[in-house]
Amino acid sequence: MELISNDTTIIFTIICSAIVTYSLRIGGLLLSERLPEIGRFRVFMDALPGTLLLSLIAPGIASSGIYGGVAAVATAGCTYKTGNVFLSMIIGVGIVALSRQFI
Repeated sequence: MELISNDTTIIFTIICSAIVTYSLRIGGLLLSERLPEIGRFRVFMDALPGTLLLSLIAPGIASSGIYGGVAAVATAGCTYKTGNVFLSMIIGVGIVALSRQFI
């Protein structure tokens, strides 16, 4: 009986999570029509994706230590010079993997 209760709780949690996620996405689309197209708010909204990405990446770089920083700089430099994101990603992952393997 306990197993059935846990399965029901898991399914209920997944369904509720899906409803909340869908509601947030639809709400964002509906709200975007009412937001100003010019001014400071527009500048803020244009910068937001970059700041969110940075907030997700920075802790990983910091926790990887000096070699994580070296990999991040190498990845950014390769992307800037070549424009090839896939090659840059391989270089960054390679630096971190080599540092973990040999150091």
